[in-house]
Amino acid sequence: MRTPLSYTKRETNACEPRLRPLTGQDLGRRLYAIARNRLLPSETMTTRAADGGISAERVYEEIRAQVLSGRRFGGEWLREEDLASELGVSRTPVREALRRLAADGLVRHERHRGVQVLSWSVDDLEEIFTIRGLLEPFGARLAATSETLDLDALGELAEAMDHAADPDRDPEALTALNNRFHAAIVVASGSERLRSLLASIVQVPLVQSTFAHYTPTALARSLAQHHEIIEALRAGDADWAESAMRSHIRHGWVSLRERLSDPAPAGDPVEPF
Repeated sequence: MRTPLSYTKRETNACEPRLRPLTGQDLGRRLYAIARNRLLPSETMTTRAADGGISAERVYEEIRAQVLSGRRFGGEWLREEDLASELGVSRTPVREALRRLAADGLVRHERHRGVQVLSWSVDDLEEIFTIRGLLEPFGARLAATSETLDLDALGELAEAMDHAADPDRDPEALTALNNRFHAAIVVASGSERLRSLLASIVQVPLVQSTFAHYTPTALARSLAQHHEIIEALRAGDADWAESAMRSHIRHGWVSLRERLSDPAPAGDPVEPF
């Protein structure tokens, strides 16, 4: 018989920021939609474009990187012919890439108008961090007792982030290192489903680039929390690892929310940075 999943009950500090409660029904709908999009087949995923020998996969990765980096901002229209010209390919791999990005939830197709990069509301971002606050702590709990967890590699990533943050921080380097840090813990959890779900959730541009919007104080706190997470994992303490990760995700959302100057009303798009 499979042992039921258990979560540690944690004492809540009255001053600690809280996330909006997410009902089981809401979470179920959200995770179903994410899983469905992640499993959509891509017929040309490994095919090569006839022009230049550039694979359709590389075209997808390039356009996706432009969206996630903020180079393609929320609300921008993506024209197949312009992208094809920029990348030196035909429109076929571009069209397939845009279909995949729509399945990923990064762009949307509008009939007779084309493809538009999605904008994200404050509510959207809060929902994403709420789901992360449920899933990533569970991943840390599993990783705490994993035999595949590379603590030395995690420590090196944390130290590299410390160096990248002082004195003149490099947001892109910090973002890349942070993504690798969190991904390594999820991979060590051994749950492929968890890995797939989180891969979809965290690819929202503002989530990807959270470090770029941190104040010095918020950044220092976030980096210190990384070291605490490593200590908990090194101790093999699942309760501590879960609690530390939950606090880390919660404060990440609070830091991002505070960075949004003059926050838009609920449901309104967040202006791109």
